[in-house]
Amino acid sequence: MKYLVTGAAGFIGFYVAQRLLSAGHQVVGIDNLDDYYDVSLKQARLNLIANDDRFTFIKGDLTDPKIVADLFADHQFQRVVHLAAQAGVRYSLDNPHAYTNTNVTAFLNILEGCRFHKIEHLLYASSSSVYGLNRKMPFSTDDAVDHPISLYAATKKANELMAHTYSHLYGIPTTGLRFFTVYGPWGRPDMALFKFTRAILAGEAIDVYNHGNMRRDFTYVEDIAEAVVRLLDIIPGADPLWTVENGSPASSSAPYRIYNIGNSQPVMLTDYIAAIESATGREARKNMLPMQPGDVHETSADTQPLYDAIGFKPKTDVKEGVKRFVDWYRKFYQA
Repeated sequence: MKYLVTGAAGFIGFYVAQRLLSAGHQVVGIDNLDDYYDVSLKQARLNLIANDDRFTFIKGDLTDPKIVADLFADHQFQRVVHLAAQAGVRYSLDNPHAYTNTNVTAFLNILEGCRFHKIEHLLYASSSSVYGLNRKMPFSTDDAVDHPISLYAATKKANELMAHTYSHLYGIPTTGLRFFTVYGPWGRPDMALFKFTRAILAGEAIDVYNHGNMRRDFTYVEDIAEAVVRLLDIIPGADPLWTVENGSPASSSAPYRIYNIGNSQPVMLTDYIAAIESATGREARKNMLPMQPGDVHETSADTQPLYDAIGFKPKTDVKEGVKRFVDWYRKFYQA
């Protein structure tokens, strides 16, 4: 089959593109290679798949409607995996327009491409951040997500609403994926694992927010890619018996579905740091700081619907996943 993977030079996008290529599919990857973080890392990811003759890379900006329209017209995709986004909760506090442009305008352009080219399935990245002020654990896709606490989360909630609208109006099958704190080799430099590993190996102190009193559902990136690839074949259909009053917010009378993709085993931030210390063989010096705006105390994913759909749940143990990251980091950066 022929797939479009947006954000193909990104952390998750690279892994998904790699998995699709290894399964024998054609992949067109698009990325604007912006400088939100080190562009050379993005290019290094691309270099690992660039020699596959089934892979085509296009540098382009998805906020430009003509670029997206031409992309769909030129390549005639069957399925689309939309992973391009402006990531990061804290960055959204200082750069809000980057989020509406990349996460809302670009997504609209992708939806329009799917509409006019009869795409048989659109998968797109949402986020566990949409749960916002929710306190019931684990987070369930059966629960309402109407109280985000960052603009990043609000744009991801907007993506889910936009996807539902297009599923309802035009019959486009859409599946939203609420990722829970993805980590692993080739990860993003703005995320805790990368920052902590760099600082610990350099003998520098790390900033530990809320004095380490936070729990996260850390999810290994290869498990994420496995779930995404499996879900591509689970194309949602319309359910004429579904109603707002009696149905789950994760489904609809339209061909629309939402899933959590998490490890379902929340880990204390202090234990996560301990795993990094074990993998690096060094003790971290810690700056204990208060909670930051936009952060939540805990995340935990109910992944039973995911398992029911694809027979798979993310399962990589954090200690093993962190060790694989540290081994990659040392090799890549010769640290």
